[in-house]
Amino acid sequence: MATQDLILIEKLCLHYKIEVSFFDALKGIGLIEIKTFEENKYIYQDEIGNIEKMIRLHHELNVNIEGIDIVFNLLQKEKTLREEISTLKNRLRLYENN
Repeated sequence: MATQDLILIEKLCLHYKIEVSFFDALKGIGLIEIKTFEENKYIYQDEIGNIEKMIRLHHELNVNIEGIDIVFNLLQKEKTLREEISTLKNRLRLYENN
């Protein structure tokens, strides 16, 4: 499999000054997916934004891995509720205009 959409975890560890175990812990609770090719661990490029948020929560606010999991679950629920509200508002407008 090609690795063009993947980023080597070792490079991220050097860039953000974190341990590989941080990524392993995030994978352990299901927050990220790690791909392994030729004994190297990679993550998908599109996860970088969320990973940077997780790193900031962990380093700047001293939030542990379980706390990061809770924060991201709440953010996902908020996103889902916002989408539902938007859908309901659109349906309501449809009925109000008739």
